Amino acid sequence: MAFGEKVKLPTVSVIIPTLNEAENLAVLLPQMPEWLTEIVIVDGHSVDETIEVAQALSPKTRIVIAPGRGKGAALRAGFAAASGEIIVAIDADCSMHPREMVMLVSALLAGGDVAKGSRFIQGGGTTDMSSFRMFGNWSLTQAVRLLYGGSYSDLCYGYFAFWRKHLDVFMDATVTGFEVETFIKVRALKAHLRVVEVPSFEAPRLYGESNLRAIPDGWRVLKTIVRERFSEVQVKGV
Repeated sequence: MAFGEKVKLPTVSVIIPTLNEAENLAVLLPQMPEWLTEIVIVDGHSVDETIEVAQALSPKTRIVIAPGRGKGAALRAGFAAASGEIIVAIDADCSMHPREMVMLVSALLAGGDVAKGSRFIQGGGTTDMSSFRMFGNWSLTQAVRLLYGGSYSDLCYGYFAFWRKHLDVFMDATVTGFEVETFIKVRALKAHLRVVEVPSFEAPRLYGESNLRAIPDGWRVLKTIVRERFSEVQVKGV
């Protein structure tokens, strides 16, 4: 490459699952990086102005209607619709800041297959977790370390990115709820992908109430960890 020649950067799609998030999108979308190729809003049949707000605030917005209920179903639909070479997932509730997206993408450009945010490494943090949820996340993270190896510091967090070429590793129609975040991380380990953790700060949801239910969703996460560990399905990365 000649000196001064521009480097061609990969295209990047960001996936945002939504359900009645009009107020949050009004804050979140103006903060999205200009270098994004597209913003894929996967809507779970909102009854507020989520879709109208998304379309009005960014010309890069694409709307996909989720084929079923749950975050897992929404993310899978968004992954399938995305055109970018890199796919980033972020929540709609303003708990994750778009400025951190550059660290996820940079980790992939530096050689990672998957990049995931962590609230529990230097530079990360959270003001949105109760002691009960924090203990649950820690316990589930330790279970993954025991059963799969690896050195994850954070498990149940939905800010992550991966190269589209690895998409097949993460597509499973049986994973429909919040357990999808764990599913993606254990599948990455099973496929021997290089996973890089980057620090992320989680703020409280800005507007509305979360659909997360700590005990039922924690149980689904645990079942996913165990099922994937002993599943005979062979997973291979590219």
